[in-house]
Amino acid sequence: MKNIAILGATGSVGTQALAVVQANPGLYKVLVLTAQSNATLLISQALTFLPDVVVIGDENQYQEVKAALSGTAIRVLAGEEALCEAASLDQVELVLTAIVGAVGLRPTIAAIEAGKDIALANKETLVVAGDLITRLAKKHNVNIIPVDSEHSAIFQCLVGEGNESVEKVYLTASGGPFRGKDREFLANVTKAQALKHPNWVMGAKITIDSASLMNKGLEVIEAKWLFDLEADQIDVIVHPQSIIHSIAQFKDGSMKAQMGVPDMRLPIHYALAYPHRISTDFTRFNFLDYPELSFYKADNDTFRNLDLAYSALRKGGNMPCIINAANEVVVNAFLQDQIGFLQMSDVIEQCMQEIGFIEQPGLNNYLETDQHTRIFANQLVTK
Repeated sequence: MKNIAILGATGSVGTQALAVVQANPGLYKVLVLTAQSNATLLISQALTFLPDVVVIGDENQYQEVKAALSGTAIRVLAGEEALCEAASLDQVELVLTAIVGAVGLRPTIAAIEAGKDIALANKETLVVAGDLITRLAKKHNVNIIPVDSEHSAIFQCLVGEGNESVEKVYLTASGGPFRGKDREFLANVTKAQALKHPNWVMGAKITIDSASLMNKGLEVIEAKWLFDLEADQIDVIVHPQSIIHSIAQFKDGSMKAQMGVPDMRLPIHYALAYPHRISTDFTRFNFLDYPELSFYKADNDTFRNLDLAYSALRKGGNMPCIINAANEVVVNAFLQDQIGFLQMSDVIEQCMQEIGFIEQPGLNNYLETDQHTRIFANQLVTK
């Protein structure tokens, strides 16, 4: 039985991870559950799985959660420091970081420093501080197992292969709800349209990122750190069916692709069980249901966020941290009807131009950059 902590248990990945745990009795013991603000669902999950520790990020909801769990042996904590404490508990073997946004950085660092393997669903951690995270993982001999379907696919393709044999990787993108649309169309799209992803069921933030292709841009940056690649070794291709999740191309010209139906439970299941594969009753892919698989070049001119992400990756330093913080602000603003779809890229680009560049940042530099960028981006979206 593997002892696990789930950070971000009430989100899309967290709830699906708990479904995987529930479907495999005897394989996993949930020791930690955390949520930022969904106290009601967190309480329900805690009463079902009876973890040792529950953390509610919003300290204003601490008393509600504590009172609801007072009849159990569960220890209830609150706040960011409690997240770090819970992620590094002695008995925990694997930490699933499913928190959305840069807030996942510090608890992930705490878990790594405590020697815990990481199932990484929080791509922002590597986008913001990939150099720091990968150095810490090597120092503490910690495995980072990606949960994003695309990075899980590459990870699986590279099992048994040396990183030095990789020539290139291809991250596939569905194209989101606006594939093939032009800037004139995008100028007037609504959040309701942007939230209708054709293939995947995800949280609101990731769904908007997918619609703008920022999700793919962040994945490009994440792939650099996960697989020790340069920017020109990472390509994005649009694959509307979302059956081939990503491809690894090797120096001899051969390629490996990981395939399957679009179901986030698959990469979650793989990450939790790694290095083993465990039987599931998930839907199987049938080639006859998909007589054609199609591929297209990503439209970087219309969807500028992908180009901005590549620019941030090539610049390095704290630039990916800037782009991530700005993106979190503009996505929230778009969801609140404060700015239009195309304005998101404009604000991100302005932040990249105006926030101070640091070539070799440390943790405090990352945290300060994140804070300064958010302040500046918020000023831009409220003008």
